[in-house]
Amino acid sequence: MAQALSLGRRGQGRVWPNPAVGCVIVAAGRIVGRGWTQPGGRPHAETEALRQAGAAARGADVYVTLEPCAHHGQTPPCAQALIDAGVARVVIAAQDRDDRVDGRGAAMLRDAGIEVVQGVLADEAGRDHAGFFSRVEHGRPLVTLKLAQTFDGRIATGTGESRWITGPEARRATHAMRARHDAVMVGGGTARKDDPSLTVRDLGIGWQPARVVVSRRLDLPLMSRLARTAAEVPLILCHGHDADPTLERTWRDLGATLLPCAARGGQLDPVDVLRRLGDHGLTRVFCEGGSALAASLIEADLVDRLVGFSAGIIIGAEGLPGIGAMGLSRLAEAPRFSLVETRRVGADALHIWDRA
Repeated sequence: MAQALSLGRRGQGRVWPNPAVGCVIVAAGRIVGRGWTQPGGRPHAETEALRQAGAAARGADVYVTLEPCAHHGQTPPCAQALIDAGVARVVIAAQDRDDRVDGRGAAMLRDAGIEVVQGVLADEAGRDHAGFFSRVEHGRPLVTLKLAQTFDGRIATGTGESRWITGPEARRATHAMRARHDAVMVGGGTARKDDPSLTVRDLGIGWQPARVVVSRRLDLPLMSRLARTAAEVPLILCHGHDADPTLERTWRDLGATLLPCAARGGQLDPVDVLRRLGDHGLTRVFCEGGSALAASLIEADLVDRLVGFSAGIIIGAEGLPGIGAMGLSRLAEAPRFSLVETRRVGADALHIWDRA
């Protein structure tokens, strides 16, 4: 199952709106088939592994990280494909929480006389599939908020200088994290100030995550890197219903996808922004700021994971904070996260926290 989970992670960032599933088929003590969800969400992991195993799948054991699907979509049910292949046992890590499956796949297998074992490495599978589960259960993608800060929690000097607080190893690790998410998201202020490309670079991958910019007025530079590449790398603009229609047409003509979102208190409502992104099919979003967007997501209890890179640099109080004002007056009101991992990355420290 550990190998199936490892295989499934190869699809992260490439298979949305489907889950990134891995599958291993074992016969007579040796692996005869391996598969993972392919780019775009199909073929599914089970059918890929069965194709590789061929006739050796008959009487074999199957290890799959998510309950095989039981419904007809753009492909036939994977549960039926396993039945037709004549496998003897299916070991499942996590039950599929999609209403179209949710126990039906396992029931189909049992009804066909196949032994089913569930819950093997369930916690690891739940973590890997957390984005898919968030979308089917809550209608929004899993949100990872990433910050690169000085030791004293600043993301730039008082004049706005920020390149580079962390070292090249931390920046490379950030690009690897981008690649495992469906989309990279920033606020309009960051897009205007930094002119980012938000792409994955220097890793030799053949795909790019979508880029998401949250900008109520769509007042983004039309000669920016994002504008120049909108037709080449997916660009999603979340904007208010009061955005200038001329700007809407211009960005559509450039190749961007526009998602109108509700506003609240003069800013886009982060709950509606994520709901619209979930409707669009995104399951995992990697947010890289800025401070106002980060604060709004945290205030709305929409951040599932924190990724922090801390550098041994001290700027002082005049530096810019990574998270904007949240109006907290009591420590008990502050959201809390649980430490998952900490390690050294080059000259910097990486720490990862999940919602408590």
